[in-house]
Amino acid sequence: MAISVNRVTLLGNLGQDPELRTTPTGTLICTLNIATSERYKDKTTGEWKEVTDWHRVTLWDNLAKRASDYLHKGSKIYIEGRLKYGSYDGKDGQKVYTTDIYATDFIILTPREGGSYEKSISEDYQKQSNASSITDQLASHLTTDLEEDDVPF
Repeated sequence: MAISVNRVTLLGNLGQDPELRTTPTGTLICTLNIATSERYKDKTTGEWKEVTDWHRVTLWDNLAKRASDYLHKGSKIYIEGRLKYGSYDGKDGQKVYTTDIYATDFIILTPREGGSYEKSISEDYQKQSNASSITDQLASHLTTDLEEDDVPF
């Protein structure tokens, strides 16, 4: 039997408030639009440029409720999840393909009033670790400036 992994990790900002809805069977679904940005130095002009990608993230049940309660436009968030591909027939009859991220955990990195960070939202993650220490670890890795030689292209 072959081993496989489907895992996505994002660190970005919410582009709009979470959208919470309920299925006819009562399941909560929350959709987030998360922006991630990448800076690079253009080799031809020598100027720094930034490219932003948008990711659609879906959360279910308790994670959906907590995201809806605690997140808002502009929130910095760390997300773990898996890729989910789908398709549907568009209004014009053409097949439309989708790529979503189904979240399995998230950590709010935006400080609350008073300067403290939110704790990890996943019950499993709360048992394993303190979110503020993870936040500190992430922050220490993110403050490093890249040199031109560090960029892989």
